[in-house]
Amino acid sequence: MTGAAIVFVVDDDPSVRSSLKFLLSTVGLQVQSFDSADAFLRRKASDTPSCLVLDVRMPGLSGLDFQGELAARKIRIPIVFLTGHGDIPMSVRAMKAGAVEFLTKPFRDQDLLDAVRIALERDRARREQEREVTNLQQRYDSLTSRERDVVSMLVLGMLNKQIAAQLGTAESTVKVQRSRAMEKMHAESLVDLVRMIEKIKGPSEKAS
Repeated sequence: MTGAAIVFVVDDDPSVRSSLKFLLSTVGLQVQSFDSADAFLRRKASDTPSCLVLDVRMPGLSGLDFQGELAARKIRIPIVFLTGHGDIPMSVRAMKAGAVEFLTKPFRDQDLLDAVRIALERDRARREQEREVTNLQQRYDSLTSRERDVVSMLVLGMLNKQIAAQLGTAESTVKVQRSRAMEKMHAESLVDLVRMIEKIKGPSEKAS
């Protein structure tokens, strides 16, 4: 667990924050701690793999309510919950909302370290996927409107001659537009192109 990753610890107990910071630092992790959810939200956002180690019961916004607030703000950060007063409904609610782990104090140090490792790996994967989609979107935006038309019909499974008839153009023209679109998208095959468009638009949507 090395690299530029950051673990954010949010707990109103200073002794807990201190012990967690020490534990996480022993495996080379950078840690930033906060005494409340509001304090965390006031921080300067960082563009690096991260996760949140969050106490469930805190003054003000509780950990579970904070989880909902983050989702509402579209702040996608994996959460590891800690609590000294956990119950099954509480843990089920947290996990259904996407928490990585729900640990009850006292917990084994290794359990927390394992949960943090999983959370950071999840965030790294999400960020890598988002970068890929952004890159694909930029390529898609470079297509002309007619090339997008051709791509959208290709994704629907239409043949060149069917696309030509639909667009009222020659099949040879469609072949040229298809070739240019695939070149701009860096697609090596039609299957590759379809996969790219699905990543941009989502499997249930179509390119337009």
